[in-house]
Amino acid sequence: MTELDGTDAAAPLLTYNEAVDWINGLIPFGIRPGLERIESLMSMLGNPHQRLKFIHVAGTNGKGSTCAFLTSVLLQAGYDVGTFTSPYITKFTNRFQYNGEDIPEEILLKLSNRLHPLVMEMASTPLGSPTMFEVSTALALLYYAEECYPDVVVWETGLGGRMDVTNIVSPVVSVITNIGLDHTDVLGDTIEQIAGEKAGIIKPGVPVVTCATQPEAVKVIQEKAQQLQSSVYLAGDQFSYHRLDSNENGQSFHFTGPFRDLDVRIRMQGSHQCDNAAAALMVLELLRQYMAFMLDDNDIALGLENAFWAGRFEKVVDEPRIVLDGAHNPEGAESLAKSIMDVYPHNKLILMMGMLANKHHEAYLQHILPLVDTLILTEPDFRRKMDAAELLQIVERVRPAIAKQELEIIVEPEWAKALDLLKSRTEAEDLGVVSGTLYLIADVRAALLHQTDSEKGW
Repeated sequence: MTELDGTDAAAPLLTYNEAVDWINGLIPFGIRPGLERIESLMSMLGNPHQRLKFIHVAGTNGKGSTCAFLTSVLLQAGYDVGTFTSPYITKFTNRFQYNGEDIPEEILLKLSNRLHPLVMEMASTPLGSPTMFEVSTALALLYYAEECYPDVVVWETGLGGRMDVTNIVSPVVSVITNIGLDHTDVLGDTIEQIAGEKAGIIKPGVPVVTCATQPEAVKVIQEKAQQLQSSVYLAGDQFSYHRLDSNENGQSFHFTGPFRDLDVRIRMQGSHQCDNAAAALMVLELLRQYMAFMLDDNDIALGLENAFWAGRFEKVVDEPRIVLDGAHNPEGAESLAKSIMDVYPHNKLILMMGMLANKHHEAYLQHILPLVDTLILTEPDFRRKMDAAELLQIVERVRPAIAKQELEIIVEPEWAKALDLLKSRTEAEDLGVVSGTLYLIADVRAALLHQTDSEKGW
């Protein structure tokens, strides 16, 4: 089979935009758990993933932040690092990073043209067409194995773990940040079932780090690790931390691990980010102790402190104070509520939220609604959005038991108009928060930061 690149006259895709449109055009094939198509694609390409080292990160919340902490420290220590994450906040290329920089558009085009005939060929077989996420994953593996050759790839799951496309890799360390009720339509509707899916990333003899807290989740992870003779490093057991201080500029904590203790500082806000940073630190300690990674204390400290992840309890505007947070499930809402009370004293809380149609919104509201003075319900610009009117019905159902008596509710389906309302309602002593699906956060962030080249998608 001849290989094509972005400059070949025979290349079916002539521009970066055409390549992105082609990949996004596979979205209707949906999310199809299973590894058959990605294994077949990799086989056609000579199994490039087998030449790479991975840190595989799964979990309900905190995956992206944990990836950011790991990437930042490894870069600070002089390693070449690939980082594969989703969804993206600003641009399609965000999900494929090398040393903190997006994949160049011309490389994405070249690799898309390499994959295009293989995808077309597979579409005509009983396997069917690869999905958007499968093609994106294949593109990432090609990029890292054949274009930039990182020392290590920080590799985030898309959905779940066991049947997630990213699970084709054999990592040097596995990470399960936490377990919560999300994507229950695919992963199961109990903590045990979801933990079982996440624990599917554990590989024989490969250590696993987790901040899971529920006894039933911990039991599932430990049993899976035992079957595969993998060591488990559990937060609160093999490692722990306690916070030392917190303010608007960041927070610090004392880490106690199996090899040593460390005091570290992070700029990312919210106590949940200490969980993520502690998990990342435990991973780094394993790399240092057992895998000959050279990580000195100063690089670890600087890397953790400088780590950043857009749209996660991120203050983007000072006047008025507006914080963006991609909390979209009950555990995320609980962390958001704690962080608001912990970090930003305020007079009134004005919350703008927009959701997708497949989430646990009642449980989400239980955590956040008691704090809210003005609630602005809107809709993300995305095909699977929940109508604001439908969201209002859920709010009205839970409101009598949990909301402030004087809670004001505004319904504005157009997110840009809703944002104008948020800005006008948030006075000097107040706090404005935009929360919900990252598809909404992406648009709002681009608008507030005046980013004109913003794309967004899954």
